[in-house]
Amino acid sequence: MSRREFLLYSGKLISLGLLPPFLSSYAPTTQAGIDSFFDISLAQWSMHRQLRSGQLKMLDFPVKTQKMFDIYAVEYVNQFFMDKASDKTFLNMLKHRADDHGVKSLLIMVDAEGHLGAPNAPERHVAVENHYQWVAAAEHLGCHSIRVNASGVGSKTEVKKASIDGLRQLSEFAKDFGINVLVENNKGYSANGKWLLTGPSANGKWLADVIRGVDMPNCGSLPDFGNFSDYDPYQGMRDLMPYAKGISAKSLEFDAQGNEVNTDFAAMLDIIKAANYRGYIGIEYEGAGDEDKGILATKRLLSRLGQLMS
Repeated sequence: MSRREFLLYSGKLISLGLLPPFLSSYAPTTQAGIDSFFDISLAQWSMHRQLRSGQLKMLDFPVKTQKMFDIYAVEYVNQFFMDKASDKTFLNMLKHRADDHGVKSLLIMVDAEGHLGAPNAPERHVAVENHYQWVAAAEHLGCHSIRVNASGVGSKTEVKKASIDGLRQLSEFAKDFGINVLVENNKGYSANGKWLLTGPSANGKWLADVIRGVDMPNCGSLPDFGNFSDYDPYQGMRDLMPYAKGISAKSLEFDAQGNEVNTDFAAMLDIIKAANYRGYIGIEYEGAGDEDKGILATKRLLSRLGQLMS
């Protein structure tokens, strides 16, 4: 299905030009520091408890990101607006909130839309089509990408072959929207939909092989510092950086010196810099403590290291 066919089929053709386009050259200067080799964004999952409790409203996420954290780029999570993917009124309001505060919308992290790596072809095709609405929503918001998972129930070989096919189908569709399909190293799903402790995509080499198999310029990776399970996370970053169009800096806990205790951020940034990556690194705080404090601690660490290494 082409972009035009999808929009006509949905009956909700996006009115291009309805809102002023986002300036692609917009470059914030208050991120990791003027001299840093990367900018900082904020993943919405960092405030998942606030959002789920109602303490923070979805439309206020980009506003709080700018006002409280002095961050000017965001990564949305579809779980917080699952029924709004085709709601143009809602999407316009969200876009206006971001635009009015100088906040750039980078991507939508998409979960719970089926297994793109399901070995069963009809099941896989349904999952691919379930992602179409998020591609259209990402374009509407001015994002460059959606983030997806390469998951399925089967052997690593079966899921690899199926993931290549599913991601290629989705990437073919997304290219007409100018949207990238980024795969995160992530845990897999079990047959009942619950997270497994490990999954094939948590293996950096396996996932790099999948992306190479897709062989499309708009299909890339979104490596996450903390999702490699029993695979060496630093090797995993090296595996995925050649395809990276986004990065998640997972943080959980900090020591008295402000360092993340589970991941050597300096080592990760060395790998990222060596790969000549010059885009955004997204804060994804998942600790048990205060979310706002965790976000600020992660930003301070990234800012300090970014300036030292630039």
